Amino acid sequence: MDLTLDKPGNHLFIRSVSAEGIRILEDIHTGPIVVSANEVMTNWPVVAPDDLNESRLDQILELEPEIVLIGTGSKQVFPPPELMVYLYSRNVGVEIMTTDAACRTFNVLVSEQRKVVAALMPVG
Repeated sequence: MDLTLDKPGNHLFIRSVSAEGIRILEDIHTGPIVVSANEVMTNWPVVAPDDLNESRLDQILELEPEIVLIGTGSKQVFPPPELMVYLYSRNVGVEIMTTDAACRTFNVLVSEQRKVVAALMPVG
């Protein structure tokens, strides 16, 4: 699914998402990634919702987001409530959604200059 053709501002954006990977600018990422307005982390070791834990959320929190979008692949899968509370207790909003929905939402929020981080698990 193509999301956008043009770079809407001075930030990273997601151009497309499919079973082949997530395209950011000209790079296609086939594994799990964490993306902010300025950075793509390709070493995030979360390929399925069961892989989430506080340590892996800490990698996201290092980017100092106001909002975290967690894309759980092709199906929306909620993590244990304790992990949601872990983010909320640090004054960080969190939304759990499919990866393609998280990509679309990331583009909207980052274009609004929000401090958003998307943690994206592969779709395929």
